[in-house]
Amino acid sequence: MRVSPAGWAFDTLDEVLLEAEKTALPTHDHLEGIKGAQAVAASVFLARKVFSREDIRNYVSQEFGYDMERTVNDIRPGYLFDVTSQGSVPEAIICFLDSQGLESSIRNVVLLGGDSDTPACIAGSMAQGCLRGS
Repeated sequence: MRVSPAGWAFDTLDEVLLEAEKTALPTHDHLEGIKGAQAVAASVFLARKVFSREDIRNYVSQEFGYDMERTVNDIRPGYLFDVTSQGSVPEAIICFLDSQGLESSIRNVVLLGGDSDTPACIAGSMAQGCLRGS
């Protein structure tokens, strides 16, 4: 959830991915933690660069191997809060992808249940990228 500014601060995707890794190292120094940070920062970057939600979905699926074919409605019935990157980042991204904007991104996360502050920050940061693309 702290990596989102990396998606705003740099002008190329390569720079964003490198800086996302650096931000993850102090607290998430694990391959999955780094991958999650990079997926979030890249999604914010792509959203602010006005890539479509489908382009973001495809990029995250191809580059990070997350199952992005699910929808919020697919996730909700069996969702149990998971503190791991691989158990929370894809869900947060999907909450953004299935939204119509900032408010519905956050609402999607809250309606999944569980501890929602981190996934809401993740989904909201992507939605903000769509609102303020540059």
